[in-house]
Amino acid sequence: MVFALNCAHQPEGEPLQDSGQSRGAAAPTEGRSGLILMLAGLCLFASTLTTLWSGSIVVPIAIAVALVVFGTYLLTLRAGLFTGASRRPRGGIAFFESDIAPVYVTDLGGRVLARNPSAGPAGFIERWLPDAGSVVYRMSREAETNGHASELSSDGRYSVSAWRSGPRALLWRVERTAPVAPPPPDFSHSAAPWFRIDDENHIISCNHAARELSGGEAETLDALLLDPPFQPGAIQVMERSGRAVRSFPLDDAEGLRDVLMIPLESTEVSGLAPDHFLEELPVALARLRGDGVLTFANRAARALLGAAAQPDKNITELIEGLGRSISERLQDTLKGRALGRSEVARGRVAGHEIFLQVAFTRTVHEGAQSILAVMSDATELKTLEAQFVQSQKMQAVGQLAGGVAHDFNNLLTAINGHCDLLLMRHDVADVEHGDLMQIRQNANRAAALVRQLLAFSRKQTLRPTIVNLQDTLSELTHLLNRLLSEKVTLRIDNGPDLLPVRVDERQLEQVIMNLVVNARDAMPRGGEVRITTRNVHLDEDLHRDRAVVFKGEYVVIEVADSGNGIPEDKLHKIFEPFYTTKQVGEGTGLGLSTAYGIIKQTGGFIFVESPPGSGAIFTIYLPAYETSGEAPALPPPEPEIRQPRDLTGRGLVLLVEDEDPVRSFAARALQLRGYTVIEAASGEEALETLSDDDLHVDIMLSDVIMPGLDGPAWVREARKKRPDVKVIFMSGYAEEAFAGDGGIPDAAFLPKPFTLPELTQKVKDTLEQA
Repeated sequence: MVFALNCAHQPEGEPLQDSGQSRGAAAPTEGRSGLILMLAGLCLFASTLTTLWSGSIVVPIAIAVALVVFGTYLLTLRAGLFTGASRRPRGGIAFFESDIAPVYVTDLGGRVLARNPSAGPAGFIERWLPDAGSVVYRMSREAETNGHASELSSDGRYSVSAWRSGPRALLWRVERTAPVAPPPPDFSHSAAPWFRIDDENHIISCNHAARELSGGEAETLDALLLDPPFQPGAIQVMERSGRAVRSFPLDDAEGLRDVLMIPLESTEVSGLAPDHFLEELPVALARLRGDGVLTFANRAARALLGAAAQPDKNITELIEGLGRSISERLQDTLKGRALGRSEVARGRVAGHEIFLQVAFTRTVHEGAQSILAVMSDATELKTLEAQFVQSQKMQAVGQLAGGVAHDFNNLLTAINGHCDLLLMRHDVADVEHGDLMQIRQNANRAAALVRQLLAFSRKQTLRPTIVNLQDTLSELTHLLNRLLSEKVTLRIDNGPDLLPVRVDERQLEQVIMNLVVNARDAMPRGGEVRITTRNVHLDEDLHRDRAVVFKGEYVVIEVADSGNGIPEDKLHKIFEPFYTTKQVGEGTGLGLSTAYGIIKQTGGFIFVESPPGSGAIFTIYLPAYETSGEAPALPPPEPEIRQPRDLTGRGLVLLVEDEDPVRSFAARALQLRGYTVIEAASGEEALETLSDDDLHVDIMLSDVIMPGLDGPAWVREARKKRPDVKVIFMSGYAEEAFAGDGGIPDAAFLPKPFTLPELTQKVKDTLEQA
């Protein structure tokens, strides 16, 4: 700033003149001229005496020399005045000298460099503030840091303000805060750019210098700035001229403010924010030109963006926007739109994909417009977001699969049931018997597919038993070897003293077979499948992938192959239903999703890892079964449903089912076995039927999911008056899906789809229970 540089030469205790440079040049001229005048006078006196004494020709010569010397003095003085006038600065001096308030310029240590006429010939702000020493120190530090500081005197009569004026100088102004103030100074003809604004920064008037600086007309001061809003005392940039200015607001008694905007030189602006300060900040910062070319990137930015973040590198070559392009965002920033708004961008560092939160804002560097980019690493955030979206998707697909499976189970129950009814009337010799068997077999295949969907949604019916994995794998080895080709070998390594686990053994076998088949398909040229089991004790929770394995005792099963592995971009999708990496027709995509559902429903965890070129490793954590030191008791053998005993019986059955085909089949099946059946299509209809106190019901057979009152709800209401009536629930979901309802602990459960023998046997067994 010209004003600050000129003030640095002004001696203490003298009013500021036009230019320190002109005064510095004029002072020696005046000293030399005085000496010449004295010499000329002596020469004239000496020549006069000589003339009177001797009448010599020396007299004219002496007079001529004196005239020449005197003329030289006048010319020198005139030249000095013109030189000073030609170097008179615009703006700063006029503001400084015309201000009616005392104004000082000091260095950062408080030494007065210059003062205006209103400040008086000597002294500083101690005339208005008694404790001036501490106030000057405190305000100097604040102004140096924030650009502006102000304080009131103890009696509230004076306000002292300080502004930073260049890298090494402070401007001080003392204002009287009394209600009656002298008329404001007239800046309309000042060489300094001057605006008069109201409380909302609307421009009331301005002078010619202000119009030249702003480059046009505007209603508000904010509209003239490249980086609004207007901030008193701050360095800001004019929109049209691009000049950096510092504002000096002067309060007016009428509620208006006079604002002087002093243009700054580029050296003064750059000195206020040195790059070495930005270099040490722990925040990633980069300075860009308007076209996106890097001019500076601090250490944190280089660590984030990698070695490519060098000057003259365009930011668009380093990162790309996920929504809008980076070039579009830069243009919006230059136009003042979306300043400081953070958006996610993607980049690559050392071959790895990273995500960044990037915000752009306008700034000024060396007197020119530039863009400041503030960045932070968002890779972990995006990873967590992707994992959350994936888990939500898996949950949604699971709910959809469960709902579809439930409806299919109702259809399959009706198909299987009526097929059984037809088979009862046709022996093997009948022509229709073969057709009916085909219907039954395909219905069973459909039922198996539905069980896979329910397994993924963790709503299938499990029959857990206490299992020793070593025995299970030993029995399964022969079947696994038959599944493998001649080029693939199987190796099983069991750890010592494996703890027992509580699982559905048939379902666990299905999981292992599915993993082994997948391993075989991943090695078309042959290889080895390894199944390893061991006990694992976790002293603390294990955080892996998206799951948390709680501390405790586990039995781990690992199934590994020596194939090419699973690509990283497909690794997180393999447990999704209907997702497969096999060719069309070679797989349904339900194998791994079924395995996932079975293990999760059992209470375990399944993980996959695939080091590049090293095959895939599936790891299953099953909670160890807690015993009291005794060997676990073997489960009682399940009754053979396909070869039942006499299933005829007697009793009154209340059958509640909202699906007409299922209800029709169940009613006919029970009637054929000797039972009396009363049908109801809803829970409300069932309660109305039971309102007859003379009706003696032996057993209530109800669906679980129904419109209106569901099965558990109406049964709880019915048992208030009939607490001893037996109850069987039917559902396409697993028993655990509604076990939380509570209130009916002794109810039996019949999973759908069921056959005629399964239905009649469940009813007879329940009635015979004590």
